[in-house]
Amino acid sequence: GFAAALLDPAAPPPPGVIARPGADVGRRFAVYRNNVAVGLIEALRAGFPVTERLVGAEFFRAMARAFAAIEKPSSPMMFAYGGAFPAFIAGFEPAGGLPYLAGVAALEAARIEALHAADAPALDATLIASALSGAATVDWLRLRVGAHPAARLIASDHPIVAIWAAHQDPEGQPLFDGPWQPEAALVTRPDQAVLVRALAPGPAAFAAALLAGATIGAAGEQALSIDGGFDIGRTLIALADAGAMTRLGGHPP
Repeated sequence: GFAAALLDPAAPPPPGVIARPGADVGRRFAVYRNNVAVGLIEALRAGFPVTERLVGAEFFRAMARAFAAIEKPSSPMMFAYGGAFPAFIAGFEPAGGLPYLAGVAALEAARIEALHAADAPALDATLIASALSGAATVDWLRLRVGAHPAARLIASDHPIVAIWAAHQDPEGQPLFDGPWQPEAALVTRPDQAVLVRALAPGPAAFAAALLAGATIGAAGEQALSIDGGFDIGRTLIALADAGAMTRLGGHPP
């Protein structure tokens, strides 16, 4: 009841809460309620800096406060707070004029998840290249890969990686001048550093299927249905180079 009252501005102080003689219990409790709201908003500001730059500090605080009012932390690790924020933004009517905003927020959430994901050795890109050049096509098309624990793929109808990259400098002007086209963000963490790479629709479809457990051949077919010029081998090596995979084998991960 105490926690619920903290998150509901309309709720009275819960039964049993007292204050020193002469003090207003409601006002004293409001101090704690405000501290909780500010703490949750600041946690979102720390995790979604580009999202904030895209809408401005005042709008972001209002949006974050609305989210915090309905979404309680599920972990004492505050870096984990905000996993549902992108989905909330997608349905937040005042942000409806920025259809790319939820995708950028999802990219930022994926970077946080990747940073704190489990460690695992990434598959060596040179070994992939050697295996592909020395094996018959029918053999390696039947293979599957293991997705790295830190690998995340965020697909969007908007150039979310370009927008995110253009707003890295909080003091500078946005640098986005590329074409407005669908883009997927591949987020990985090779060598303990989180990286973001943009993928076109064909490679994105390949990566999504491959990291979900499809064979290389089946994932390639999905990509080729989108992009007739898609290169399976080159994309597979690029995914390995990004640290998105942990193993290459013949059985489902």
